[in-house]
Amino acid sequence: METLEAIETRRAVKHYDPDHRMTDEEIEQLLSLAMKAPTAFNIQNWRFVLVRDPELRKQIRAAAWDQAQVTDASLLIIMCADTKAWEKDPARYWRDAPQEVQDFMVPAIDQYYRGREQVQRDEAMRSCGIAAQTIMLAAKSMGYDSCPMDGFDFDAVGELVNLPDNHVVTMFVAVGKQTKEAWPRPGQLPMSEVVIENSF
Repeated sequence: METLEAIETRRAVKHYDPDHRMTDEEIEQLLSLAMKAPTAFNIQNWRFVLVRDPELRKQIRAAAWDQAQVTDASLLIIMCADTKAWEKDPARYWRDAPQEVQDFMVPAIDQYYRGREQVQRDEAMRSCGIAAQTIMLAAKSMGYDSCPMDGFDFDAVGELVNLPDNHVVTMFVAVGKQTKEAWPRPGQLPMSEVVIENSF
């Protein structure tokens, strides 16, 4: 599927075939594409929790207002981020760059993030949002549907997956084979309302 078609046809699908299984190769392809998503300073702060345990999925569904896609989709990815990725051996993020680039970028990472907790959290949300969209478009291109989700108890889910310190849960992405079409698009704002030239 062409990229433009994937963008046009991607919808938040709620109903999935619970018997469908993605192959390991498909899952690896999907995640490898997700890992191509950009992050500020290339810190790659996203962490993708693949929930494969059926019992854990049931517990997560209970913490997600009993939304069926949590258990029925072929793949449930909890999008998390390490807010301290920036300080964990940052030279590794630039190890393949020319030396002059490394000499500039590696110190810049520390200068940008140190002491800026809100920036660290904001970057986590941005990074995971971009990666989630990458997953959804890649899934559509692979013949699957998806659903981004933030309707759940974030603290409860964090406990269920043993979320480490300095990590945040940002959202879910469910991926699978739909059994029911999404509703028609409920209402698109006109471009004139959302596109602003130069300033408000």
